[in-house]
Amino acid sequence: METVLVVGATGNIGVSAVKATLRSKRRVLAIVRNQDSADKLVKHIGSSEGITFVEANILSDSGVRGVVDQVRAGKLPSFQHVYSCVGGEYTTTPLKDITTSQLRHNMNASFESNFFAYRDTIGYLLEQNYPASTWTSCTGSQGDIATHPVPAMTQGALFSMATAACRENTATNVRFNEVYLAFRVEVDEVAAQNGTTSASDFASVYEEILARPEIRSSRVRVDSRGDLKNLKTAFRRHGQLDDLPGSNLRGWASGLYDTIWVRVMNNRAKATFRITLILKTITWRRAEAEATQSTPPPTPV
Repeated sequence: METVLVVGATGNIGVSAVKATLRSKRRVLAIVRNQDSADKLVKHIGSSEGITFVEANILSDSGVRGVVDQVRAGKLPSFQHVYSCVGGEYTTTPLKDITTSQLRHNMNASFESNFFAYRDTIGYLLEQNYPASTWTSCTGSQGDIATHPVPAMTQGALFSMATAACRENTATNVRFNEVYLAFRVEVDEVAAQNGTTSASDFASVYEEILARPEIRSSRVRVDSRGDLKNLKTAFRRHGQLDDLPGSNLRGWASGLYDTIWVRVMNNRAKATFRITLILKTITWRRAEAEATQSTPPPTPV
């Protein structure tokens, strides 16, 4: 049975990821701060069945690495998937009032911890070479709208990290995806009080990602509750792929260049030759098409 390592398991999104994992008939390896955090997660889920707990400081640059070391040593179950959703303060503090310590704490909690999780688990997943592995990051629309400056700044950094991870894993055994969330999700009992989306409802998004192998190197946009079942995905590696003809040809060529480069990294000279040949061919064909379109029809005799 597959196992998902959940980093940030006791938060609103983490609880949702745990629920999705269990509903998809997989096991959970949950990193928690202490026993109180483990008890809190069990309360939200309703049972500890299918969950293995491990204590670690995910804000430290060695916390997740220590968990992976225990997995390698056989002290913890192996995992095939990772879901990382560590977050910090959700505050409207204006930029001018943000203290240095507050800024550093939130960059550590909301960005660095997720980066540490990726850096220290991706090597393990690549080594295992399990063909259906996934790595999922959850980001928020605050990175674009910035009504809450503190979390907004951390999300901007996560956006860039997600794009890089999408590129790096285009041709690996790991399907990296970013879930872009545009509304508030809370654990079920709090959501019922506040009228927000529940962790149980949001869990369907991760269930879909796990179940659909075609979703990879993508941003999965969840802009409204209607997107919880009908996922909207955009290929993050070089933008949305368009049809070949006309003005979209340049974007398609750029994507083709990138794809070939990733797949033949170990033979750069050969890759450069192939890419040059393909791009020249595209240029020639485009010029030929434009010439054909601009040539007036022959005058009838």
